[in-house]
Amino acid sequence: MLEASLTKKLWHFTLDVQLKADNQILILLGPSGSGKTTILHLMAGLFKPDEGFIKINDRILYSSGEKINHPPQSRNVGYLFQNYALFPHMTVRQNVFYGLKSKGCRQDGSALDPLELLDSFGVGHLIDRYPSQLSGGEKQRVALARALVVQPNLLLLDEPFSALDRNTRISLRQELKKLHQQWQIPFVLVSHDEEDAKFLGDVIVTLESGQARENSLKVVSV
Repeated sequence: MLEASLTKKLWHFTLDVQLKADNQILILLGPSGSGKTTILHLMAGLFKPDEGFIKINDRILYSSGEKINHPPQSRNVGYLFQNYALFPHMTVRQNVFYGLKSKGCRQDGSALDPLELLDSFGVGHLIDRYPSQLSGGEKQRVALARALVVQPNLLLLDEPFSALDRNTRISLRQELKKLHQQWQIPFVLVSHDEEDAKFLGDVIVTLESGQARENSLKVVSV
């Protein structure tokens, strides 16, 4: 379960939201500049809230009251950046193994096999290619593998379909839904697309200038 209460003063407004999700997909929906990506940064530990708390499965990652603020590398949070953030000078294999190394994962055999994970995403045959040699959908699958290989307790996704054509978008939207059913951890996904939100969202939070408002979207069950 994810629970968060976040307050952060920005130059154009004060972000003030409360979020709660079980092992669900929570959609942050709203226009550019409404605070969606800032929320992801706060949960990942890249930014520090002014007040509030972040808790995953009863583990406190941040609490202003208790003066707790775990650094990003110890939060066990996966992050899929909008541009996927693959290292252009590294192969697919190197990118995914770097995810393990950068998180300081255990070497006791309990971690996932990165190559098996790539195979399960249908990109195992691309392990020796570089990001410039991949399609948009292939880049996304590799970036997802890198984020999930550390077995995170929470996955953050920043506009994961924004750079994709419509057909690829629809296909990967379905794949992401199946992936969530398999992993059963909270996903927090940023989008400005109501179609994505309706298809994927178990919980939808609509943001306007850093404030959450009640949404009227009908969630599509599949």
